[in-house]
Amino acid sequence: MATFISVPLKKSSEVDLVKPLSKYVTSTYPAGDEQAEYIRAVEELNKLRRNAVGRPLDKHESALEILLRYYDQLCAVEPKFPFSENQLCLTFTWKDAFDKGSLFGGSVKLALASLGYEKTCVLFNAAALASQIASEQNLDNDEGLKNAAKYYQLASGAFGHIKDTVLSALNREPTMDIAPETVGTLSIIMLAQAQEVFFLKATSDRMKDAVIAKLSNQAAEFYGDAFKQCQYKDNLPKEVLPVLAAKHCIMQANAELHQSIIAKQKKRFGEEIARLQHAAELVKTVATRYDEYVSVKDLTDKINRALTAAKKDNDFIYHDRVPEVKDLEHIGKAALVKATAITPPLSQKFSDVFEKMVPMAVQQSMGVYGQRKADTVNRLVGTMREATNLCNGVLASLNLPAALEDLSGDAVPQSIAEKARSIVQQGGLQSIEQLIKDLPELLTRNREILDEALKMLDDEETTDNELRAKFNQRWNRTPSGDLYKPLRAEGANFRNVLDKAVQADQVVKDRYNTHCDMIALLCKPESELSAALPSANPTKTLQGSEVVNVLRSQLTQLDDVKMEREALEAEIKGVVFDMSATFLTALAKDGAINEEQLSVSQLDQLYGEHNQRVQASLRKQEELLGQIQTSHQEFSSLKQSNTEANQREEVLKKLASAHDSYVEISSNLREGTKFYNDLTEILLKFQNKCCDIVFARKTERDELLKELQQSIAREPSAPSFNIPAYQSTPAVPPGGPTPAPRTVFTQPPQQMPQQTQAKSQPPARPPPPTFTPQAASPTPPAGTPTNNPPAVAPPSQAQGPPYPTYQGYPQYFQMPMGYNPYAYGQYNVPYMPYQATPGQAGYPGAPPPAQGYPGYPAQPSQQQQQQPYYPQQ
Repeated sequence: MATFISVPLKKSSEVDLVKPLSKYVTSTYPAGDEQAEYIRAVEELNKLRRNAVGRPLDKHESALEILLRYYDQLCAVEPKFPFSENQLCLTFTWKDAFDKGSLFGGSVKLALASLGYEKTCVLFNAAALASQIASEQNLDNDEGLKNAAKYYQLASGAFGHIKDTVLSALNREPTMDIAPETVGTLSIIMLAQAQEVFFLKATSDRMKDAVIAKLSNQAAEFYGDAFKQCQYKDNLPKEVLPVLAAKHCIMQANAELHQSIIAKQKKRFGEEIARLQHAAELVKTVATRYDEYVSVKDLTDKINRALTAAKKDNDFIYHDRVPEVKDLEHIGKAALVKATAITPPLSQKFSDVFEKMVPMAVQQSMGVYGQRKADTVNRLVGTMREATNLCNGVLASLNLPAALEDLSGDAVPQSIAEKARSIVQQGGLQSIEQLIKDLPELLTRNREILDEALKMLDDEETTDNELRAKFNQRWNRTPSGDLYKPLRAEGANFRNVLDKAVQADQVVKDRYNTHCDMIALLCKPESELSAALPSANPTKTLQGSEVVNVLRSQLTQLDDVKMEREALEAEIKGVVFDMSATFLTALAKDGAINEEQLSVSQLDQLYGEHNQRVQASLRKQEELLGQIQTSHQEFSSLKQSNTEANQREEVLKKLASAHDSYVEISSNLREGTKFYNDLTEILLKFQNKCCDIVFARKTERDELLKELQQSIAREPSAPSFNIPAYQSTPAVPPGGPTPAPRTVFTQPPQQMPQQTQAKSQPPARPPPPTFTPQAASPTPPAGTPTNNPPAVAPPSQAQGPPYPTYQGYPQYFQMPMGYNPYAYGQYNVPYMPYQATPGQAGYPGAPPPAQGYPGYPAQPSQQQQQQPYYPQQ
């Protein structure tokens, strides 16, 4: 009765966690102490897996602690890395725990790029090891009983957790050992065994019979539920079913035994006998059907002794009526066991090696927040830059401040000279032309990287589609077309970005071509620039006028506004705030992050004041520009107007506009160069991501191809067919002897002993049909033709088992069952003449040698006549 069911562990292939996780860490986090710490944590995680999965584990609590710690670490690391088929792809391969050849129709092993699959298999191993540890406990002391109950309940909870989560953790059909119906059955079995341990504890403590009966009856119900699930689903080894059936009967018999004691105490002697009889029937069933699995000798003796004594007392003293079993009152139930809830951490001393790494939800929220922050900064800075460009355009159209500086009409205005020197210091035309020349090369490089990445996806998807068309439903992995949708969307977005960048480059080139001549003029020495400017009549009379002073004051205020904007832009770009703490708090509190609400609220607090200052600067600029335009109209009316003056003013306007365009074009080209260089790094990461997933898919493809080839090799090469009856089971003549039963070999041929496989000697020939005097036919009159075969003599050897039937080789006839290829003389067996039965007429004599029997073929040769005729068995 001490037989308990334990579960074998699953076996896994080795997986290198260091390379892909370290690659992700180095590409995600900047170089420094943080990155180095995360790489060390990755190595520790890989070490944990090797200890938990890569070596045999002892049936000890320390080994279970290693498994639970690895499981806890997987649960902790899962939200911190983007584990998926199209991002961080890690393929885990696990074998079926119950695979023993043909016991299961499912996959022998399964490889999946899913951390949830790894967690499920590790938890299965933890539950299996807990069942093994529990089965090794000494149930003769309280400590052993306590530990066994604890580990059985842990195993039950783990199997139940897998039942609830396995389908959501996997995106395909699992192997049979972790299928929901299998682990559900195992969970009930472990719970039943834990309940049985409580029954044994109550029995050893000599608790009340009512309590023991309820505990035993509850265990019987658990075993019965598990038996029903195994009976209709062939999902566990065949040895489990008889053990469950036996345990169900044993627990029910114990319940009836202890309930009979209660009936005796209540002086219900008929009920006592009825329950003992039922218990005796139950243990008899176990003894006759499941004796090789569970021994019930002691329990049988105990029940029989109690039943004999109860019958004796009732027959001689009480004479109480024995009721039917169906009329007995049902025994109560008491469940003292409960499946342990699986809530990480499960190990006693767990510490997260990635404690400082924020979860992926926080990382994603941080990424979106960073984009929102960048959009806010770009919007504010862009608004100020547009206002500054508008201001410069208005001043250039008014030829300010050059008009105020060119009152002499023959010298280069100071503002124009400063702008010319600024252009020369920045490199002049050569720098712009070099930047424009570099853009196509950068663009081509980025296009090549993107095209190569997408080509890898296309090639792998084409191969996957070809294999899917070849193997049809057997090719049961995720289609590459579905898996690559996010990557293709990302690639399409990159291509769209490049197309827009090409359009922006063309706009910059067109603008450069428009102002190229004026920029070239500004790059010349000041003497050449002065000679290129048209001369005008002097207007020195306006130098001390009030209009000129007002215009200069207004321009000075406008310059102050521009300087304030530059300082404000630096302040806006310098705002720093870490949102990770806010997101972590929200995740811990609500289990989810409302990124939009938190980000918008925080950005409003950070940039609300800056936004107000930007709007105030715009309003002040608009006011100043209005005043400057009014003052300029008055200034223009006072100036002496002539053709030369107008030509000079137009050239000065173009020079001022060319300087502003040069500054803007240079800025745009440098931003474009930086954009292409940054995009190159992003595209390289995208290319690496595509390369990693294609490599993982190729590995998975090779593994699946190997499995398919093995399964195809195991399949029969030709369809099965039915052998004709006359070849497999020859007909037995009426009245013939019944053949002895054949010996069935349950051992595989390759495991048979050598002498079994060797060719054995043929057994002795079976005897001919026997005839009784009543069944013998009367002697026919002389001369009457007869169709009887010639008489044969019975053999002197004992009858042995007949030969089995073998299917003949092509173009060869099958030997009859009684055929002996050896001559009798070889064994010195005397020929026994036929002895007639007393009182029975003899058989008619044979015809002359040259004359055969009517209706029969020719007589056989002399050697064949020595062999008697036997009917085929």
